[in-house]
Amino acid sequence: MASPSSKPYTGVFPIAPTPFIQSGDLDLDGQRRVLDCMIDQGVDGICILANYSEQFLLSDGERDTLLDLCMSHIAGRVPVIVTCSHYSTRLAIERARRAKSAGAVMLMLMPPYHGATLRADEKGVFEHFQRIAEAAQIPIMVQDAPLSGVGLSVPFLARLAREVPLVAYFKIEIPGTAGKLRALIEAGGKAIVGPFDGEESITLMADLDAGATGTMPSALLPDLIKPVFQLYRGGKRKEAAAAYARILPLINYENRQCGLRATKTAMMEGGVIKSDAVRHPLEPLHPAARAGLLELARELDPVVLRWGK
Repeated sequence: MASPSSKPYTGVFPIAPTPFIQSGDLDLDGQRRVLDCMIDQGVDGICILANYSEQFLLSDGERDTLLDLCMSHIAGRVPVIVTCSHYSTRLAIERARRAKSAGAVMLMLMPPYHGATLRADEKGVFEHFQRIAEAAQIPIMVQDAPLSGVGLSVPFLARLAREVPLVAYFKIEIPGTAGKLRALIEAGGKAIVGPFDGEESITLMADLDAGATGTMPSALLPDLIKPVFQLYRGGKRKEAAAAYARILPLINYENRQCGLRATKTAMMEGGVIKSDAVRHPLEPLHPAARAGLLELARELDPVVLRWGK
């Protein structure tokens, strides 16, 4: 079992999309192909059952099916983070224990929330993470994102890391991510084992400057994001910035125009999956948005556009 005292997980850990056939049913063969394509993109790890995996549109039974399929198919080729977010601490613990049993190296959790107004207070949030860590005994990544509507202050997160050592990784994806990462690293010191960013790596250069040691984008172009990370970590900031500037228009288009549908669109175009279907009430990409995405992607020739051809 990995722990905060082990070698920290760093690098590019994209979110695996969940493919569906056109009827909306799970495409299990497509899921295996998605995972193989991601590994062939040179990722450092994979995160499953996250928001970009449409986890909020999956039944509990489907979650279990996907967890077992993903873990058995990846078979230790790369480390896997499993998202186990739930408003109920009891249910989050059940998910966490199951993920650990299946072979996850880490859990990712949002603070407990439900809808627009049902949220735990600071004491409840602390206890939520504390109890999950005690029950699962596996490193935890806190997902600090606007979706939850829960404010997580830097002093609170630093205290959480110090007092619950398994809560050692933090995915920050809010306005001003770099500033919060910098402040968190300063406040938490060695307790902040893995400061990550997210949101498709749309602020990656600023976040690396702030001390980020990992990023969690989509599976659209991790093969092009990884060189940015490697150049930066190798002390070649100027080259990293140039490589990032080249791919930023596609990342921006994905983030602002397409969301989670971008990866599926590109994967279908590249023969990875047969359908880019999303589950209602999500809507398919507008043809104009699809055309704009693929125009930018073709200029960069990411693995995803040719993997299945």
